[in-house]
Amino acid sequence: MTTSVRPIRTVRRIALPATVSGRIGLVLAVLVLAVALFGPFVTPFDPDRTFGTPFAPPDAHFLLGTDFLGRDVLSRLLSGGRSVLLYAGIATVLAYAAAFVIGLVAGYCGSWIDQVLMRTADMLLAFPMMVFVLLVAAGVGRDIGPVVLATAIIQVPSIARVIRTATLEQTVRGFVEAALARGESTFSVLRREILPNLARPIAADAGLRFTSSVLLIAGVNFLGLGLQPPIADWGLMVSENRPGVDTNPLAMLIPAALLGLLTVAINLFGDSLAETER
Repeated sequence: MTTSVRPIRTVRRIALPATVSGRIGLVLAVLVLAVALFGPFVTPFDPDRTFGTPFAPPDAHFLLGTDFLGRDVLSRLLSGGRSVLLYAGIATVLAYAAAFVIGLVAGYCGSWIDQVLMRTADMLLAFPMMVFVLLVAAGVGRDIGPVVLATAIIQVPSIARVIRTATLEQTVRGFVEAALARGESTFSVLRREILPNLARPIAADAGLRFTSSVLLIAGVNFLGLGLQPPIADWGLMVSENRPGVDTNPLAMLIPAALLGLLTVAINLFGDSLAETER
């Protein structure tokens, strides 16, 4: 009696970045994430309470001064990162949930199904990302929910294309062809042969999508169409404290710097993963 031998397939694993820039990006991202996640537990004052005069410069009590209402900038800074991570994370997860199905089906099935799905995605790609999010936010009303949903929707086509390309690369591999020859079901082939090998390209792409979500949502919050005062949010802080740039610039510059540092760090880390993939 002969037994069939399953071809050995290589499952790519996600590892620490091999490049110096990738390691720097990872360290910076961890630092900013730590501030965002644990900052609310160590705020020196109530972030929503007024303590001093508006735009007071830093002193021994208020290390970063006060904002436009006299609230402690440091306390609001430590409290304002969670909303950035939460809503950008939700938008990214929603985008991937939809794009994953579209990309897998298009890449694996091919034929007219691929054409219909990709041409539909191309129609959505015609909209500039920020314009689409602003149109939805302005049309539905000032609320963070529509902003998050619009941010997810506008990223689905580009993510679906990445997953479709990665799936196409796997469908021509020998272990996939062997699985099909054995008569395995479509679900089994996708789950056991293709999905494990999509981890690295998805991880390399996810950083870019999360960065886009952060910038889109922060930009809409900056324009006053997303989160509303008195919620502490880094994007809102930049918008609220623009009038005091001459008296206490830290109230605007520090949250803007943290947003920029987060996006740069994630991009460095994601680029490192992409280089390792190549």
